[in-house]
Amino acid sequence: MREFSKRFGVSCRGASLRLQRVVTDFGADVSFSRVNDKLCEHYGFEISVSRIREVVLSHGQRILDQQTLRDDWPLDKGVEQVIAQTDGSMVPVVETDPEAADRRKGKVLKWQEIRLCLAHRADSLQIHYGGNFSGGVEQTGQWLYDCVRRAGFGRSTSVHVVGDGAGWIHRQVEQRFGANGTFLVDFMHLSEYLSEAGKSFCADAKRWLKCQQARLKDNQAKQVLLELKPHLESSEVDEDNAPVRKAYRYLHNRQDQVDYRGARAHKLPIGSGEIESGHRYVIQARLKLAGSWWSPDSIDRMLALRLCRANQEWHDYWDCVTRRAV
Repeated sequence: MREFSKRFGVSCRGASLRLQRVVTDFGADVSFSRVNDKLCEHYGFEISVSRIREVVLSHGQRILDQQTLRDDWPLDKGVEQVIAQTDGSMVPVVETDPEAADRRKGKVLKWQEIRLCLAHRADSLQIHYGGNFSGGVEQTGQWLYDCVRRAGFGRSTSVHVVGDGAGWIHRQVEQRFGANGTFLVDFMHLSEYLSEAGKSFCADAKRWLKCQQARLKDNQAKQVLLELKPHLESSEVDEDNAPVRKAYRYLHNRQDQVDYRGARAHKLPIGSGEIESGHRYVIQARLKLAGSWWSPDSIDRMLALRLCRANQEWHDYWDCVTRRAV
């Protein structure tokens, strides 16, 4: 047994590098408990779920430790146009009270936001992803900038960023890209506010909404505000029951972020469909499996694995691991 272990580089309860790659490959896509089903199907054996989890997350940590985000301003001219998007998605998190006598009873279940960024050249379908769970909006801004750099950002590049109306996104665009960046509020996100407002006072709310959407696409935001103003709820009405007030305030505070006519004239997106698709593909497909909850320290490691796969860096990572092992 010692000669076998020495020759093939395995140990009791250990896992060879080849097995680690297989387990990590499966564990990056399906729940840890289902990895054994795939091992049995393809290789005819199984290992403990705890060992599977340990292997997968250890490689997630290695990828996380190797991540470096570029923050230097480019000196080259760069590509002409980069499109970027960012948004948050809620994931299930479980936190355990370390001082609880029974840790099973000291668990707190809640939903927390994980943020995803993407960028690509306007004339390319190759998408560069980034994102974070911990670190706050500043780190998300660093990821957004890094994605844009990888997409070809230079000193002459125009960066078109689409997202919901969260103030932190607009601030990060201004901070990271300056005069090179423009931010546009997601058209459908704004339309949802107007849709709820129209239902509260208009008999034909769908027709009214289409009229306002046409005005927005023609950069007539002030006209939309005039349509809403006569129907504003009184100050006595609480916020949850004041859809017109919420829509009016939302649009009024973002009038410089709704240049839909300009975006369409340059054939740039006015919606954030790409980032919504990215959330489903990169994050939700693994981190929102039915019945699964994540500890906070595991989410960033699993996200690192998912980003590695989405950015087509998977083979490069394992080639590097193999070279180091040799």
